[in-house]
Amino acid sequence: MSTPEHGSADEMTSEEKRHDQLTAAPDATEADAAPRIEVSEHEGNTRIDIAPDAAVRPGPGPGVEIDDDES
Repeated sequence: MSTPEHGSADEMTSEEKRHDQLTAAPDATEADAAPRIEVSEHEGNTRIDIAPDAAVRPGPGPGVEIDDDES
């Protein structure tokens, strides 16, 4: 289990808190804390994209059949 570099949670940045939370499980690895999204700003709009190399992605997984007839 990893320990935070700072003395308390109040002193940690949000990125450090995220990393600490995602690596706290007994079998967690550094890959569990890898970023899964990319955030960018375009003309005042915020765009959130799934990172191309994200291990976990939303939606049905590969090989999962979806029923196109649902209306």
